[in-house]
Amino acid sequence: MLDQERVNRDYPLDVQVIHSGTREIILIGTAHISKDSVDLVRRVIDMEMPDCVCVELDAKRYDTLSKKKRWDSLDLKEIIRKKQLSILLFNLILASYQKKLGDQLGVLPGTELLAAVKTAEEKGISVALCDRDVRVTLRRAWHAVSFFKKNYLLASMFAGLFDRTEITEEKLNELKKTDVLSELMLELGKALPELKRVLIDERDTFLSEKIKKAEGERIVAVVGAGHVEGIKKALVEDRHAQMEDINVIPPVSMVWKVMGWVIPLVIFTSLGIIAWQKGYDAAGDNMIYWILANGIPSSIGAILALAHPLTIVSAFAASPVTSLTPVIGAGYVTAFVQVLVQPPVVSEFETVLEDMSTLTGWWKNKLLKVFLAFLLPGFGSMIGSWIGGYEIISNLF
Repeated sequence: MLDQERVNRDYPLDVQVIHSGTREIILIGTAHISKDSVDLVRRVIDMEMPDCVCVELDAKRYDTLSKKKRWDSLDLKEIIRKKQLSILLFNLILASYQKKLGDQLGVLPGTELLAAVKTAEEKGISVALCDRDVRVTLRRAWHAVSFFKKNYLLASMFAGLFDRTEITEEKLNELKKTDVLSELMLELGKALPELKRVLIDERDTFLSEKIKKAEGERIVAVVGAGHVEGIKKALVEDRHAQMEDINVIPPVSMVWKVMGWVIPLVIFTSLGIIAWQKGYDAAGDNMIYWILANGIPSSIGAILALAHPLTIVSAFAASPVTSLTPVIGAGYVTAFVQVLVQPPVVSEFETVLEDMSTLTGWWKNKLLKVFLAFLLPGFGSMIGSWIGGYEIISNLF
């Protein structure tokens, strides 16, 4: 059993010492947008001179925080081919939210984590990046939420982008003393407990097991304040067996795979029956209806996105076909065409976080217009599939 005690080295309550046999783990709970946390992290590492410094970062997030983003190296076409456009959008929304807070607080989110790494490197101390791969976390979070709650989550996130509420001085002081990202996740957790399980609870387990494996007898671990209690609890338990399960992306449900093929099968079967019962002309009329029911709403979506004329044409042409296969959606086709005919320039990548917080910015910035050309034609295609499918099945009777 681990023996836990308050630090008696004139540290605040944010710092705790945990003993396990001959090992000593100094746990620092930080606020990700607080200058006080930056100063505290540096002071503790300076005084303790540990064998290893563990930080709540994975390699991907560390790269993003520590290096200036090379937007010219981002291959949008490859992202679309790999069907990762929604993940990129999710990351940009989170980054915009954090930048908004950072601008008001004067400290970029994650600065204290970078300070921990830099201080350790300056003193020749080993560094361990202990967090789970952010891509695994995001995909597990998305997979954990039901279809209807996904819509609630997306609506909440988009609403937050356009929130112009100024943070009061009292709220600023409160945010400086807490881990704001964890607070946000806990608030979401009340409505979406599945998210809290993936974003907080699983990562508590992952972080604690990685901290246990860090080299040396004396460890300084820098984590968000919202993780401290969960990590303290996980450190006294053996959760090694859970690591494999919480570090994989769950496969797509067999139900969804089957449903993806059931819809085209129903449509083709219905057209075959109509041809047999009423003749090929009737089947042809129904096929034309399917093409128009899919193509028109999808192309209207592209028009609303102010997409390139070729993107609008591709929306009309692709939607009737993509609606009959689960392999690719109309939105991915239209987004790909939009990138080809109106590729974003580097300056638009650099201003995307500011542009996405204004309504007009979504149509002005060519990168954001790619997302509009992905979302709106895809939504139109979904509506068209229901309309066209209902009409064809009705004509069976």
